[in-house]
Amino acid sequence: MPENLQPPTPTMQDMEIVSQDLKAFDGRFKLDKYGFDPQMPGHATEHQMIVRQQPRTTKKVGCGISLPLEVRQEIALMLDEHQCALTVALHQYNKHHWLSEGAEGFISLHHLLEEHIEKTMKHIDDVGERVARLGMVPTAHPVAQHELSYIKCEPEGRYSIRDFLRNDLEHELKIQQMLRKTIERAHQLKDYGTVEVLEDILVEREDLGYHLYSVLEDDTLVRGMEHLIFQSGNIAGDRPMDPRTPLQ
Repeated sequence: MPENLQPPTPTMQDMEIVSQDLKAFDGRFKLDKYGFDPQMPGHATEHQMIVRQQPRTTKKVGCGISLPLEVRQEIALMLDEHQCALTVALHQYNKHHWLSEGAEGFISLHHLLEEHIEKTMKHIDDVGERVARLGMVPTAHPVAQHELSYIKCEPEGRYSIRDFLRNDLEHELKIQQMLRKTIERAHQLKDYGTVEVLEDILVEREDLGYHLYSVLEDDTLVRGMEHLIFQSGNIAGDRPMDPRTPLQ
């Protein structure tokens, strides 16, 4: 069959879906979202508490980092969205970790997603710490985090393992894109501390994305159970080995 007439493989189909979603991704930060907002979840309360600083606002003095207020404010707003997005990714990884199943998924993917969860938790902490060091109050309310995040959780329910991993890969590619934008902007503003934090995270997020893409590749050692029922489903064939072959 000519190459251009070959049917699309599952990987080709998965990446086409991811590519379409990435093209529709606007990739903009919500830099105008700061301070108390009655429409934002978690901002209104009837409890009597002493407010020392409003959400997503930056201290004017006293941070110990010699960057202008406007620089700290802009970068911290971006970083806060990163920690919101990473938290959304963490929730989705947890779901997929709990629901991993199948011959390839129950053990191997279960352990793979454990690594993704651990790395994501560390990155959330690294970014949240940087937000605080720049003098801003990081967003912690889970609904507000999802509202501010530039990635969104998949709809509730159980889907195929390939759907799960494709959705995770799409998250990783979007996070990588947004991290690069902040790194570039931090370079422009001479915030080299943020550059160092995010460059380390970016390399590890690229590694996680590569893991997901590799798992979604078409090659597999698993034949499934179909060959027990239909001989035509026996992809390996179990053909007798030529005794003259050196491959024995």
